[in-house]
Amino acid sequence: MAAARFDVQALRAIEARATRRLGDGFELMQRAGQAAWREVLHRWPHAQRLTVVCGPGNNGGDGYVLARLAHESGRDVRVVRAAAHEATGTLAQRAEAGYRDAGGSVVVFDGELDCVAGGGHIVVDAVLGIGLSRAPDAVVTALVEAINGCRCPVLALDVPTGVDADTGTTPGAAVHANACIEFIAPKAGLRTGVALDCTGTLSLAALGVEADDFAGVEPVAVALRAPDLHAAWPPRLRDSHKGRHGRVACIGGDSGHGGAILMTAEAALRTGAGLVDVVTRPGHVSALLARRPEVMAHGADAVTDDARSVVDHANVVAIGPGLGQGDWGRAWFDTALASGRRLVVDADALHLLAQRAGPAPADAILTPHPGEAAALLGCGTSDIQSDRLRAARRVAERYQCAVVLKGAGTVVGAPGRVPRLVEAGNPGMAVGGMGDVLTGVIASLCAQGLAPFDAACTGALLHALAGDRAVDEGGPRGLLPSDLMPWLRRLANDGDVAWN
Repeated sequence: MAAARFDVQALRAIEARATRRLGDGFELMQRAGQAAWREVLHRWPHAQRLTVVCGPGNNGGDGYVLARLAHESGRDVRVVRAAAHEATGTLAQRAEAGYRDAGGSVVVFDGELDCVAGGGHIVVDAVLGIGLSRAPDAVVTALVEAINGCRCPVLALDVPTGVDADTGTTPGAAVHANACIEFIAPKAGLRTGVALDCTGTLSLAALGVEADDFAGVEPVAVALRAPDLHAAWPPRLRDSHKGRHGRVACIGGDSGHGGAILMTAEAALRTGAGLVDVVTRPGHVSALLARRPEVMAHGADAVTDDARSVVDHANVVAIGPGLGQGDWGRAWFDTALASGRRLVVDADALHLLAQRAGPAPADAILTPHPGEAAALLGCGTSDIQSDRLRAARRVAERYQCAVVLKGAGTVVGAPGRVPRLVEAGNPGMAVGGMGDVLTGVIASLCAQGLAPFDAACTGALLHALAGDRAVDEGGPRGLLPSDLMPWLRRLANDGDVAWN
């Protein structure tokens, strides 16, 4: 269950089962408050003054438990709540009573920043948790703005206030925390989209919830992390030759856009493809060979029999980077579709695909960014970003193939499969050409024998991890797609026991 990611409905079901087993829901609340207090001590052991901002529900109850423990330890604690946020429900009321009985006091928020900040060392956000159902009202918005205006670290309990734990969106104001401690199980929405700017560092407190409490509750996503990189990776045998590791044909690079398809080809080679062909405009061939002489470059101003034979000899065709949507690009896209070869479809080829009716070819892999996904579904980019998990599922079902929805918190989907969330990558990768590299990585893995969904998952993870390693060398600003190339090779070999 470590990699499973859940939605709010599932979490409420798990919590209800655990409550019935324990016989008292207040036990879970106390465990949550204790875990949060331990998190404060772990992250900020020298903090002596805490402000805990509590809402009226169970998330606020967790905050009251934390405040009581901090108060009993001798810390200077200030609990702040809105005038309309008096604790409601038996559990939250019990938690507040326990805090007050220990000698704690509550300050009613007056709309001023100092009411929350007040010279504290730490601010704890315990306002809404998973309880967000719409954009925060004016009272909560004011609290959020006061929390964000503090100059001290912020710890969010379970979910930063204002973040939708299912979709990762922020329909209104949202807390930007330095850290967030989740309770019971990880939330899918905190790992993709805008939520990544709100959670800070994530940690998890399972609160003693047992495996039986999860029985029959399905995750909405599964995480992909560094240890998963070689789960589906075929070993490289000593008795190897280039023909055993697949042949990739990369098609793209209309006039003025030759660099895109070059990066695709180089990434395919660095990820281990045995042979890589490139079909591009003749004017790009010299530069391509000067940069990467290992590539077999074919200049073609039209789809001739000789040029078509490049596709016929390939195991996988990567099409789209720099392709354009003019006559040249359309002719080559039609050729790729008619070839019967497995396709990795990116960039301009996605827009050409969107203009057609019906599913994509069998075993294809689509790699859209949000704008391209919107074109594939005939909607707006905001519709994609409003629920990235759902959008990936919709593209996969619409085109009946694997899809990699790129962006912060990349989502990999396929018909009948639980989506995967890539929990790697960084803002430095937001630069032109990164998607071209990803296309080559995935095509290479397909050519080496991975099934489409496995190639999409492994390729997206490898690409993100290579970006993280490259950023470690010099920071996110100025990161280039070509900076990933040496890391693709190193990471592609980390799991090959023959060379370790």
